[in-house]
Amino acid sequence: MSIGPEYKLPVEIPGLQFFRYHESFKLDLGGTLWDGITIAYHTYGQLNAKKDNVIWVCHALTANSNVADWWSGLFGENKLFDPSKYFVVCANILGSCYGTTGPRSIDPSEGEPYGMTWPVITIRDWVQAHDKLRVHLGIEEISLCIGGSCGGHQVLEFAYLIPDRIKHMGLLVTSARETAWVIAGHEAQRLAMQADPTLEGNDDHSGLDGMRAARGMALLGYRTIQSYIDTQTDDDDVVNDQKAARYIRHQGEKLVKRFYPHCYWSLTKSLDTHHIGRGRGSIPEVLQSMKMKATIIAIDSDRLIPVAEQELLAKYLPNVELHILHSMYGHDGFLMETEKINDIFQAAFVGVFSNNK
Repeated sequence: MSIGPEYKLPVEIPGLQFFRYHESFKLDLGGTLWDGITIAYHTYGQLNAKKDNVIWVCHALTANSNVADWWSGLFGENKLFDPSKYFVVCANILGSCYGTTGPRSIDPSEGEPYGMTWPVITIRDWVQAHDKLRVHLGIEEISLCIGGSCGGHQVLEFAYLIPDRIKHMGLLVTSARETAWVIAGHEAQRLAMQADPTLEGNDDHSGLDGMRAARGMALLGYRTIQSYIDTQTDDDDVVNDQKAARYIRHQGEKLVKRFYPHCYWSLTKSLDTHHIGRGRGSIPEVLQSMKMKATIIAIDSDRLIPVAEQELLAKYLPNVELHILHSMYGHDGFLMETEKINDIFQAAFVGVFSNNK
């Protein structure tokens, strides 16, 4: 029996599949989703006979599982991760608005969407949910688990959760814990969202104006100062409605057309929970326990999760290569510099993936 999404999606996503986990789902910080969870996901290609050709992608904050759309420089026909060779999986995270259980799902105790009563979900919850999907899909080994930004947070948690099943981590512009700098930025965005009185409503679009402002604030950290100067500077006689102002408004409008504010709020809270060492020991001790190969990519102009955070990972992970890329794009470089990223992973996997049939 096929199932669909639990709520109306903000946009149509071709190829979306759904897995229903019917057992109760215990949350990392306490509490339980008693009716289980739905996970929306994409797959590309086929699992081979050895079941060792899996590429598991962990998406970033407001992306979705259609990795061939937003990371098309790496995934797709005749690309590095070609579905004719590999079985590629990407799943939407808990709390998002692209089909996986989240704030717009129905709270069974109330009979209406959770809205702002949705519990705080951690990165560990995201990964625990995705591991249920892994088991459902019959995946015993992940050749490469890869993600950028908070996708990298998930990769680290996945590797800690099932260390014997993940052979290689791909960690792009990520960190061992969410820094105070990033958490402060999230809280500033949430204050902007709270200034919109409609946020406390309970429909799909409650809080749109606040989310529009929050997204504009977020864009200041995703790109570099110089990139704004190079691309958004006006002629000298412009004194109102400058190009940079229009750009920020445009980015806010793009998000409100494809995302729900309650979900954006929830996901920023989830990001703040990231700490690979929480309850496990020191960060160095935990990283040193991860013996699988790791390829780390940093962006030299990243102001959100700067190079020092990737250098810390490289210092303690025992089987690691660190690559620092020059880019004008800042944090967003992991999405833009696909040719450079392609070269790094192609070299990392010479003689490994070529043998998968």
